[in-house]
Amino acid sequence: MNASRSVLLLSCLIFAASGVPDALAQDESTLEPWDWSEEFVRSAVNQVRAGRDLNPPSWPGGAKVAVLLSFDVDNETVQGLRTGEVSIGPLSQGQYGSRVALPRVTRLLEKEDVPATFFFPAWSLKLVPEQADLIQAPGIHEIGVHGWIHELNTALDGETEARLLRQATDSIEEITGVRPVGYRAPSWNHSPNTLRIIREMGFLYESSLMADDRPYELVQDGEPTGLVELPVEWILDDAPLFNPRGNRYMNPRDVLQVWIDEFDRAFEEGTMFLLTMHPHVIGHRSRIVVLEELIKHIKTKEGVWFGTHAEAAHWVREQAGMDQP
Repeated sequence: MNASRSVLLLSCLIFAASGVPDALAQDESTLEPWDWSEEFVRSAVNQVRAGRDLNPPSWPGGAKVAVLLSFDVDNETVQGLRTGEVSIGPLSQGQYGSRVALPRVTRLLEKEDVPATFFFPAWSLKLVPEQADLIQAPGIHEIGVHGWIHELNTALDGETEARLLRQATDSIEEITGVRPVGYRAPSWNHSPNTLRIIREMGFLYESSLMADDRPYELVQDGEPTGLVELPVEWILDDAPLFNPRGNRYMNPRDVLQVWIDEFDRAFEEGTMFLLTMHPHVIGHRSRIVVLEELIKHIKTKEGVWFGTHAEAAHWVREQAGMDQP
């Protein structure tokens, strides 16, 4: 079986697992995508979809724009633990995240009095639980869940994915004393089971998908879920752009201008600016300057609200009347 046919068959199996009739998946598994039936295509696309726009008329305090800074605190989990390819050099890069970078990031946020949301793979926090103290000490930040060991959730069966997310959430609660209300998928993607699992677990919001620049309600198989999506975007992520060994590397100062432009347009539109960073990436000396300068630029504008993801999710739910009986 050639590679393209293997990918096609895998896609069909995934669609089948998400509710597409088995007979339909079997009948169409050998077809090229342009020969799929309308029912098959619609079933594939409608697994998880953007629903109504939840951008409020204004943000807390009458602010025009919301600024949500987030940090995926991956550390050693993305430096070999998640794949089993354990090597001492990459693990040391992961340790830099908790040893040097996170303290540098939290010092800057404290200096600027800016709240943020920190998403943890549970093992990242289990290895260095003192990170929770560092984040919780100012009393303005939030800790969310980002998987168990930054596993590839799209490659897992539903039972395993649910088990790992439950134990990750329980572990983070045990260390921090607070149960996470926000979920971000380890690789910014959903399996056919992800949305069902996080709905069953009662999360307030999800932050992994990319159907808008504004908060929106997730729709599953055509039905509104009542779950708030705070969307991400690769343009607004430091990891691919700051990787000096990658083919998408950009000078940090150039990235700063991209982020400034993104914020300025969000301000003009009166919407939301959500930025994803990683302490082991943004926390290096030549890169923390980018975050520092970005915050300074944002603060030159009147009508800016800095908040955590949970605060934003609560606000948009309230404004949209989603919590009314």
